[in-house]
Amino acid sequence: MTHADSSHSDSSRREFLKTSACTAGVLGAASHLAASAAATSTSPNEKIRIGFVGPGSRGFGAHVKRLTMLQTQGQPIELVAVCDVYSEHRDRAAKHIEKETGHAPQKYEDYVEMYEKANLDAVCIGTPDHWHAKQTIDALNAGLHVYCEKPMTKTVEEAIDVMKTWQKSGQVMQVGVQSTSLPVWNQVNDILTSGKLGKVLMYQTEYFRNSAQGQWRYYKLDPQMNPKNINWKKWLGVEEGLAEYEDFDRAVYRQWRRFWPYGSGMFTDLFVHRTTTMLKGTGLRFPGRVAGAGGLYLEYDGRSVPDVATVVADFPEGVQGLVTATMACQDTPIKQLIRGHFGSLVFGTGEQFEGFDYIPERPQVTRDSKLKKEHIATTPVVDTTYAHFKNWVEAMVANDPAMCNNDPALGAAAITNVILGARSYREGKIFHFDDKTYTISDGNSSWADQWEKRSAERGTPNHIAGWKAGDHGSVLEEPDYMKLAGPWKNGKDPSAG
Repeated sequence: MTHADSSHSDSSRREFLKTSACTAGVLGAASHLAASAAATSTSPNEKIRIGFVGPGSRGFGAHVKRLTMLQTQGQPIELVAVCDVYSEHRDRAAKHIEKETGHAPQKYEDYVEMYEKANLDAVCIGTPDHWHAKQTIDALNAGLHVYCEKPMTKTVEEAIDVMKTWQKSGQVMQVGVQSTSLPVWNQVNDILTSGKLGKVLMYQTEYFRNSAQGQWRYYKLDPQMNPKNINWKKWLGVEEGLAEYEDFDRAVYRQWRRFWPYGSGMFTDLFVHRTTTMLKGTGLRFPGRVAGAGGLYLEYDGRSVPDVATVVADFPEGVQGLVTATMACQDTPIKQLIRGHFGSLVFGTGEQFEGFDYIPERPQVTRDSKLKKEHIATTPVVDTTYAHFKNWVEAMVANDPAMCNNDPALGAAAITNVILGARSYREGKIFHFDDKTYTISDGNSSWADQWEKRSAERGTPNHIAGWKAGDHGSVLEEPDYMKLAGPWKNGKDPSAG
């Protein structure tokens, strides 16, 4: 379908989608969005018009190439526009789309102009982190569906703003943590909520890397990267208040993840991957308390982000999460796993799984001698990035935000965990987070106080969302000799009756 042939159909569809979005806007949560969208799926004869913002590195290799593949395979999408401040990237993306689909997309330098003029239904955002929130919110407010590369935003406050804007919009939005499209995490959640591990206590995960030249410096610099071909002021976002002006530097442009104003190093490039999947598997979301640690111990190449880091997040459900790594040693990572009182699930490393191990605790704890170590098979996915984009397209076709495997509610929770860890490292503080008001405060004794009070009152544990196992693996035995315990008031033995 050409642009001229489809203009009337596109206009009608967009008006229809805007009406649907307004109807859904009164609803405050993603689960309610699905109900409002169920009756407004896209007709098989209509095509979703998609534009790209930032089709550079991953924006080209993942966004453009996978969606081009999906279009040529018959999915009801049309890749109609590309926007980048670097002319070489604009031209490369446009040429690829034209070669594969037979239709040349429109080219833009300013995403605002593309949103206004390209007659879009959806947009893919692959720009540096500091642009994500603004470009996403502008798209949602324009009635567009959104695919935003991870991390969803640069700050916690931006993440909450994106989540709330999405909830009001009724639009379909996918955050680009492709491993959330692996079936294993829904499978893990079913196992955990069934009580197989007993009370869930901890998760740990990692993303170790190593290189001879330093992390992210393998992104090569090119003479064509210069102010003649790159709108540097626009890339920085000076007029938009996103960054302060600094002189053009090819290393900053190409390797921006090394510098705090534009990225957050491993916290948002790598930790967000593993944290998001652990949140999906456990059902955890926003933390109650976060601490970060680390330092810049080897990679003295002008970067500002650390090369060793750890984030520890404590959750109101009574679970602790840990993510750790160094960018200067890769072959001895810790294992990814989830621990419970009665056993653990061990995933090894990486994010491609054909299965994982269940390791029970000893019978003296579980009181079940029949429990044995077992390998649990899962469905492998050959190309998680392809699967993730296909999931987004299918959700747009159905106009059902709840179909996305990584929606902004999960995206905001992941950002809160990793960014508070980064802030803790940089500011030397512990942070508390209130998941009812979405507010951040400096740490104090209240986190420890609440658990100590519960123990003194002989309370019961909190559980992950969806817990179905009652007290299984969550209650301590009371030995007979504990009848001898208690304070001796006025010198009297409490066990004497």
